[in-house]
Amino acid sequence: MQIRAEHLTKLYGNTTALNDVSLAVEDGELFFLLGPSGCGKTTLLRIIGGFEQPTSGEIYLGGKAAGKTPPSERDTAMVFQGYALWPHLTVRQNIAFGLEMRKLPAAELNARVEQVLKELQIQELADRKPNQLSGGQQQRVALARTLVVHPGGFLLDEPLANLDAKLRRDMRLEIRRICKDNGLTGIYVTHDRAEALSMADRIAVFRNGQIEQIGTPREVYRRPQTPFVANFIGETNLRSGKLLSRESDGSALLETPLGVLRSRVLPDDAKPGESFTLSMRPEAFHILSDGADEANAISVTITNVDYLGEMAEHLSHDAAGGELKFFELNPAGTMRTGEAVRLSIAPDDVVCMKEKK
Repeated sequence: MQIRAEHLTKLYGNTTALNDVSLAVEDGELFFLLGPSGCGKTTLLRIIGGFEQPTSGEIYLGGKAAGKTPPSERDTAMVFQGYALWPHLTVRQNIAFGLEMRKLPAAELNARVEQVLKELQIQELADRKPNQLSGGQQQRVALARTLVVHPGGFLLDEPLANLDAKLRRDMRLEIRRICKDNGLTGIYVTHDRAEALSMADRIAVFRNGQIEQIGTPREVYRRPQTPFVANFIGETNLRSGKLLSRESDGSALLETPLGVLRSRVLPDDAKPGESFTLSMRPEAFHILSDGADEANAISVTITNVDYLGEMAEHLSHDAAGGELKFFELNPAGTMRTGEAVRLSIAPDDVVCMKEKK
């Protein structure tokens, strides 16, 4: 089922929760709404599910306007952050509840419940109450209760927020598998970038009730369109830069506090003399050996080293006095505070962005 939002605005008194938001989620797509707390992502999810009404704009489910359709009559089902399981019902009864409300024949109801118990590997939990389950088990029951009604739209509101780190990683794979195996159109709200990057087909990054950027995980991470997106989706170094020239090989030269840097990632309409914000990920830098000469060489002085086993995080100061972070994967040696090193970054990893107005 395709899900579309067209020009949605939601006001709470003088507070604007959503400001003219439009997006389309394609049939069978796992689409993430990512952003900080209070940016409007849960409000949008609740409007799609029918639990909130927009101040203006419309929701389309499968091509049909759904603005006046109550939640019980929409072809959507929602997994809440708090699971919302009935404490007095068994797992089997919790899962069957939505089907009972739809007055399914007993034989079909029982068959569906048994199928989803098996799919989520919780058959042995069927006769337990929620207070006898771990957090991960409760999460599986909440997913099963939603899946059993065969929704066209699968709405998930930070469903992993209450789990520990290992369970969160395990459940990421499980939720994506469930959505893909069942051909569900999923919309998933989170502020966790690792969840979004590892699970999503596409991501919409929200800020202050508006969409900053929509793209695949790789597009949003490697080609952020605004400084906010670059900084929110991952660690980065931001610097100012002025375009000096466009080169015949498609690259561009920019004047920056780090010196003249070459970039291959800038807007098509960029003109000489125009100013940009540059994003350079810490993992994109590599350490130059003595005497090596590469494009975008930068001299820095180490100010702090955090050794993390598989990598080391280095803080440094550049010649202009700005702080620059870079990562060293599989660090073999030991860098010390005060040590001078030379770094290089590929032109493909110097991303030029215009600040969104």
